[in-house]
Amino acid sequence: MTQRPIPADEIRVFSGKSNSPLAESIAAELGVPLEDTHSRTFSNDNLYIQLGASVRNRRVYIVQSLTPPVNDHLMELLMMLDIARDAAASEVHAIIPYYSFGRSDKKDAPRISITARLVADLLKTAGATHVMSMMFHSPQVHGFFHIPTDPLSSRPVFQKYLENRDLNGTIIVSPDMGQAKSAARFAKSLDLPVAAGNKERISDTEVIISGLVGNQVKGHKRALVYDDEIATGGSIAELARVLIAEGVEEIMVMCTHGVFTRGGLEKLAAIPQIQEIVTTDTVHIPEEKRNPKLTILSVAHIFADSIRHNFNRESIGDLFVFGE
Repeated sequence: MTQRPIPADEIRVFSGKSNSPLAESIAAELGVPLEDTHSRTFSNDNLYIQLGASVRNRRVYIVQSLTPPVNDHLMELLMMLDIARDAAASEVHAIIPYYSFGRSDKKDAPRISITARLVADLLKTAGATHVMSMMFHSPQVHGFFHIPTDPLSSRPVFQKYLENRDLNGTIIVSPDMGQAKSAARFAKSLDLPVAAGNKERISDTEVIISGLVGNQVKGHKRALVYDDEIATGGSIAELARVLIAEGVEEIMVMCTHGVFTRGGLEKLAAIPQIQEIVTTDTVHIPEEKRNPKLTILSVAHIFADSIRHNFNRESIGDLFVFGE
């Protein structure tokens, strides 16, 4: 079905500082301009923001990934939502490709915040009428939002990338049981076996994988490691050690959110058996920080299609994450 194009004067697309290249690509896919956002920092470190175009009676889409510095980017997003609401926008959509607070999704120690829920409440309070994101860390994060929320799937982008690859002898491996269901769906779509690491987290940067659960890895020379997010790379490096010990000779790593902090990308690229690291552009990685083994796939068309469906009051079921 051909979608009705969006009249350029009926919506406004703005970007925070975290991922303007993705915002530009989304706007280009929609055939509308990316409007200017004027910001500066006062001498007392307070942030000043002004949206560069009228939003009155228009649907406003604000693109901001919650990447480092996360708290600064969150505050910028909240201010932009508040500005749009107070300037009489008819709808205010927070487009958050990477919702980093999704990792804080449960109370697993005394006297801590379930920050994923807190930030969801802040977004609503600031003026968001709708949230769109991609691949939450866990399904329950969706339930923390009290406004319509669409967690989109990156899986079609990865499937498209792999459609002409020879995957004979490949096994899909999830680093832990938490992502096993998502990896199983991905494996089913590719008609491949799946396994998961038995992971114990010692700290933010240290994990132990004591073995693998599911299909036997022995006999597979190739492994495709599938995860939602990679930060320091500790889990993937530990999993690679286990896979290599099982006889795997070639490893491809795929993740939706390539955060790659504290030298995580370099750590993984230094492992000879890891031949390629594939991620999306939900997190902006500057050219100077990229590695020859890194491949970045754009998800701009997924967000643009979802915005277009949303604008035309159509279902986005085909783009949605169901129990990912």
